[in-house]
Amino acid sequence: MLDRPAADQRAPGERRPAPRPTAAPMLTIEPEGLNLGALLGALRRRRRVLVACLLVFPLVAFIAAQNLTPRYTAVATVMFEPTEYAARELQSILRDESTTDAVLASQVEIIRSLAVARRIVARFGLTEREEFAWWLADRHRAESLPFRLRERLAALVARISPDLAEAMAPRPIAEVPPPELAEIQAAEALLQKLEVEVVRNSRVLRIRLTSEDPQLSAAAANLASELYISDQLDAKFAAVRRANTWLDGRIANLREEVGRNEQRMAELRATSGLTRGVNAALGTEQISRITQDLIESRNTLAGAEARLAAARGSGGPGADLTALGSANLVAQRAARDEARRELDRLAAVLGGGHPDVRAAASRVAATERAVGAETTRVVQALDAETRAARARVASLERSLAEQEAILNRTRGAEIRLNALERETEASRSLLRAVLERSQTTVTQTAIEKADARILSPAIVPGVPSFPQPTLFVAAAAALGALFGLLLVWFLEQSDGTVRTGDEIRSAFGLPCVALVPMLRRGLLGRHRAEDYVARKPLSPFSESMRTLRAALWLGADPPRVVVVTAARPGEGKTTTAIALSRSAAMNGERVLLIDCDIRQPSVGRLFRAEAAPGVTDLLLGQAMQDDLIRRDHLTGLDYIPAGAAEVHSLGLFMSEAMAALLDRVRRDYDLVVLDAPPVLAMADARVVARLADATLLCIKWRDTPRSVVRNSLALLEDAKARVVGAALTQVDAKTHRRSGYADSEVYHPRYSGYFRE
Repeated sequence: MLDRPAADQRAPGERRPAPRPTAAPMLTIEPEGLNLGALLGALRRRRRVLVACLLVFPLVAFIAAQNLTPRYTAVATVMFEPTEYAARELQSILRDESTTDAVLASQVEIIRSLAVARRIVARFGLTEREEFAWWLADRHRAESLPFRLRERLAALVARISPDLAEAMAPRPIAEVPPPELAEIQAAEALLQKLEVEVVRNSRVLRIRLTSEDPQLSAAAANLASELYISDQLDAKFAAVRRANTWLDGRIANLREEVGRNEQRMAELRATSGLTRGVNAALGTEQISRITQDLIESRNTLAGAEARLAAARGSGGPGADLTALGSANLVAQRAARDEARRELDRLAAVLGGGHPDVRAAASRVAATERAVGAETTRVVQALDAETRAARARVASLERSLAEQEAILNRTRGAEIRLNALERETEASRSLLRAVLERSQTTVTQTAIEKADARILSPAIVPGVPSFPQPTLFVAAAAALGALFGLLLVWFLEQSDGTVRTGDEIRSAFGLPCVALVPMLRRGLLGRHRAEDYVARKPLSPFSESMRTLRAALWLGADPPRVVVVTAARPGEGKTTTAIALSRSAAMNGERVLLIDCDIRQPSVGRLFRAEAAPGVTDLLLGQAMQDDLIRRDHLTGLDYIPAGAAEVHSLGLFMSEAMAALLDRVRRDYDLVVLDAPPVLAMADARVVARLADATLLCIKWRDTPRSVVRNSLALLEDAKARVVGAALTQVDAKTHRRSGYADSEVYHPRYSGYFRE
C-alpha cells in the first residue's frame, strides 16, 4: 500500500485543484544515423515488400519471356589478315596499311555497308518478310478487330461530324513502297539486326545477325562474311587490272621513247660524221702533230729572222760575218780587211798620191764591191728563207685552227650523242624493270587471295538468343531487389507513424513509458482484452501495465490523478486505462477509474453497467459520490461510469464540482485514472488534463501519424497539462521483435521464461 498524504482541510469551494505546472519539455534526441543495423532492421520490418518484389518481378519477367517472339542469333567469325604485294611501284595501290584500330573499324563498316545489306535482302527476298518489311506488318493491322471497330465507328460519326470522324478514324494503311525503296528500307532494317565487332586484342571480326528465323540468321551471317571476302578479292583484282593497264601503257611509252632516242642518235652520227670511239682520237692526234710542227716552224722562222737581221746588219764594223752562214762572204770580208790594212800601211809609208797607194785603194774598192754583192746575195737568200718559214707557220696555224674547230664540233656532237645514249640506256633499264613488274602482276593475279578468311561459319542456332528466360528472371530478380530496396526506403521515409519508443523521444521529447502489446483474437481466446490483465497476470500485456504504473510512480512527483487520453479514437486508451487501473488494484493499491468520455462512454459498457448513473449525475448534483462508486468483482477496482450523455459536458468538467470531486478522490485513493476523450476531437480532454496531476498519451503503434501526435501535444501544452509520457499501444510483438529497434529486445524469446500466457 502506498503512503497517503494528509487530508486537505480546505473548504470545498476553495479546493479546486490549482493547475499543474507543465512538465519541462525534454531535449529532443536525434535519431541514430543510418548504419548497418538500421538498414537490416528496415529490411526485417519491410521484408514482405521486398519478398513481394523479388517474387513479382521474376514472375512477370518469366511470363513476358514466354509471350515474346523468340529471336535467334547466328555468329560467324572472320580473320582479317592483310597481305603485302611485292611490287614496290604498286604498293600504294595494292598494299594495306598496318592493322590499326582505325583499319579494323573500317572493315566493320564495310561489312555493315548498305551495299552488302541490299545484296543480302535481294538474295533472300527479305522484302517479303514482315520482320524486315514494315509495310507488310501494317497490312495485318487492317485485319485486326480494333482497326475495323474504329473504322466503322468513324463511318457512323462521319454523318454527324466529319472532323470528329477524322480524329477517330484509324491511321491509314501504309502503301507498299517502290521496289528500290523497299529494298533500301529492308536493308536498313537488316542493318539494325546485323552486328559486327572486333574481338579484343585481335584481328578477328565477329558477325552477328539476329532474326526470328534461325535458318535465315545463319544463312545471312554466312552470306555477309562471304560477300565481304569476295568484295575484297574483286577490289584486289580490279586494282591489279588497273595496275596491268598502267604498266602496259608505260611499257609502250618506254619502247616508243627508246626507239625515238635511237633514231636521233643515228641521225646525229650521220650529220656529224662521228664514228663511235674513233673520230675524237684522230682529231686529238692531228691537233697534237700540227701543234708540234707549228712549234718547230716558229723556231725555224725565228732563226731565219735572226740570220736575216744579222745579214742586214753585216756592213757595220762589228757585224758577225759567221752568222751569215756563207764562206765566200767571210773570205771576201777577210780580203777586204787585208786590202784595207795594206792600203793603210802603204799610205803611211808612201803617202796618198803614190801609185801603189792608189792601186791599193783600187783593190780595197774592188773588195768592198765584192763584199756588198755577196752580202746582198746572202740577205736575199735569208729573206727568202724567212718568208718561207713565215708562210709555213701561217699554214700550220690555219691547219691548227681548222682542226680545233672540227674537234669542237665533234665534241659537241659527242656530248649530245652521249646524253642520248645515257637517256636511252635509262629508258631501256626502266623498260626492263617495268616488264619484270608486269610479269609479276600477271603472276600475282593468278595467286591473289583476300585479306580475310572465314574462321568459323555461322551454324543454325537451336536456342533463341532472345528472350532468355533465365537471364530475364535473373535480371528481373535483381531489378526487383533494387526496386524492393528503393520501395523499402521510400516506405520508411514516408512512414509518418510512430514505430518505436526512440521515435517518441526523438520526435516529441517525451519518454515512452510502456510498449503495450496487441492482444490478438487467438491469444485472448474466450477472454476480453479488458479482463486479460486479471486473467493472465503474468502475461507480457500485464507486465506492460506494471511497467506503466512503475513509470508513473518512479517520477520526481508521483501523480495521484492521471488522465489517459489519445489523439484519435480507437488507439486503445480505454483498454489501457482499465488495464492500468486493474493492474494497480491487483498490486494492493486503492484505485478509482472514472469514465470522463461522456460522448462515447465505454467503462460502463465494459463493466456491464451501461444504465447506471455516473460522473455526469454527480456533477449535476443528482447523485452522491458513494452511490456512484462501483466495485470490480475481478480485482476490487472502484470505478464510476460516465452516466447519462450530457451535451454540455465541457461546462461540467470546468465546474467547481469537478474540482471538488478530484480533491475528494485524491485523498481517498492511491491512484485515480481518468479515461478522457481524444484530444483533437473534444475540448473535454484538455480541461480534464489541466485538472489532473499528470497526463498519459496513448499512441497506436504504426498507425497514428506523428503530425497528429504533435498537434495533440501542442493542444495539451496550451492547456497547461502535464504530459508525463506516452504509451505505444497495440504493438505487434512478433513484428516489433523482428524490426531491429532497440526496444524490441523486450519481446525477444530469451525473456519467455518470465511470462506466462
